[in-house]
Amino acid sequence: MIRPTAFTAERIAGVVSRLSADLSVRRALPEWGRVHVDRRLPFIVVYRRPDNRVDIGTERIVTGVASYVLASGSPSRREELRSLLRAVAEVMRERFGAFLIIEVWSEGGGVPERPRYRLVRRTNDAVEDTAEEIAAALAESRILGQPPQVESAVARKVAPDDMRMLFDGRELKAMGAELLGIAVNPVWRTEDDDVFPLLLRQVGRRFTTALDRGAYNFTLGHTTARPGHYHVLGRRAVLKAVWETDQELAAIGESFDPLLLVTPVNGEQAWVEFRRSRFQKPPRFRYRPLPVDPARLKHRLWNVRTDRVEDPTLMNLFRDTQRHIDRQLSLLNDRSRPDFLMTSLQLYGSVEPGLLALAERILREFPARQRKGSGARIGAAEFAALASAEIEGYREEAPGFGHMPEVRDDIYAGLMVSSGRVLIGREASIPSARADALIQHEIGTHVVTHHNGREQRFHLLAVGLPGYDELQEGLAVLAEYLVGGLNAERMRVLAARVIVVHALVDGAGFVEAFRLLTDRGFTQRAAFTITTRVYRGGGLTKDAMYLRGLVEILDYMAEGLDFDRLFLGKYGIKHIPVVDELLMRQVLSLPHVLPRYLERPDARERLEALRGGMNVIDLVKRSAAK
Repeated sequence: MIRPTAFTAERIAGVVSRLSADLSVRRALPEWGRVHVDRRLPFIVVYRRPDNRVDIGTERIVTGVASYVLASGSPSRREELRSLLRAVAEVMRERFGAFLIIEVWSEGGGVPERPRYRLVRRTNDAVEDTAEEIAAALAESRILGQPPQVESAVARKVAPDDMRMLFDGRELKAMGAELLGIAVNPVWRTEDDDVFPLLLRQVGRRFTTALDRGAYNFTLGHTTARPGHYHVLGRRAVLKAVWETDQELAAIGESFDPLLLVTPVNGEQAWVEFRRSRFQKPPRFRYRPLPVDPARLKHRLWNVRTDRVEDPTLMNLFRDTQRHIDRQLSLLNDRSRPDFLMTSLQLYGSVEPGLLALAERILREFPARQRKGSGARIGAAEFAALASAEIEGYREEAPGFGHMPEVRDDIYAGLMVSSGRVLIGREASIPSARADALIQHEIGTHVVTHHNGREQRFHLLAVGLPGYDELQEGLAVLAEYLVGGLNAERMRVLAARVIVVHALVDGAGFVEAFRLLTDRGFTQRAAFTITTRVYRGGGLTKDAMYLRGLVEILDYMAEGLDFDRLFLGKYGIKHIPVVDELLMRQVLSLPHVLPRYLERPDARERLEALRGGMNVIDLVKRSAAK
């Protein structure tokens, strides 16, 4: 960004021209600072940096909003700033009928103490309700473990003590504008100006929300615009730093598949050896060579400059993603080592008492049935043909959707999806009655969300946001139910996975966990497959997520929330408020494609029934009754 020596009338005219066309503006200002306006908005936040004292960090707490100016507080630059603000106000007043200027400054000691905000407005102004909304939003935030102190004052001067007001009452009236001041206690720094970066980011995020809520209040009460939510006034224009951060993190995340890399390549041989030992000796698993060096990739990961991202919502998301990828790399580094289980617990969690109780109840209420023949089954090639036909069906609506399935020798126990690719074990033998359910589990969920994530501007939604697995697997199991393929036997398998994960965390060895399942009526081969999934790599607790995710998605549906938007990419239940915010800000878009099974009348009927509330046990009983 080239910094001009003066912000001339010509430069201001350029700003006006872009805003009049509802285009974004981002320009450097002389000496220091910039103007950033996403689009035509009825407000702007101003920060003037003092020229007679150090004021570290204050500018960072205002850059999360969609319209702001950072400018030098030097008296010699005051008229330039005033001219710029007048020009912006004129465009916005013409569009909205009114305009709000919020000036922010710091005051008080820079030592961590109870956060304090002081809102200042002029006598007889029209922003008392806006000030009250901002004060309420700030009071709801908790910084340093306690609510802040929020004060309001009416004064003749609305400006920092060492600066003149930007505009007096007469000037504001002529501009059709209102002025509101917010003084902030800089708890993010010490008296020696050492900064606490995490605290600064926390304050900035809470402060951005308060400013957006205030702007929303002003917009509804004093302008002609009627946004549906304060998020609609949030940042929409995405800066180059955001794209670069997303692309770099996505590239790192896509460079390895932790699930594939901790899955044994000798599953069939391990089963044969385990059976020969009369199920007394735990199997020895072999794994693929790692295609990456975890230590080198971690170095690259933490060199990604997430601090360049001004948007507090996106910066927080990127930093969470860095931590998540770091743990995935630790998982690979710890493969077949004692630390693997601890890393797995950090990534996927353990088994909480309620989930364990549900798993035990499922096994009690749906005991193993005596088998009267295994029923019709299909092999890998036939299943691959069915999966290919399903993908071709999607391609009629979305050319380029997915990849054709691959039959491979190094995939044990059926099939999996890796980076949107369906991988089928060559020895796979799948019950014909389960084929459709598995296709909707893998393609109708995992491939669909991967495709939709690739269609978003943020590619991390294809790779997966932190904790996405739980919602993904919950959706995938629910897909089995919606197409009529979730039977009691399948639920027993999901419950057994929870039982074995709990046994693993409780210290049980492979053989002991295997016997837990055979004692509950599972065949030796089924018990081996389930136990292998959990004990691979050194102990992978991910398999408890299938049942947990199903419980969460049923709770979500009972609340009557939007089902379709869950397919716009790979994210977790905890990200739903963030996704909703980014949708309202038009940073994200609705899903490009939806699962094809939703076109089936019976699937839609089952889906609507879930909105009345249904638990996992009811789900299985309803499936059995159909």
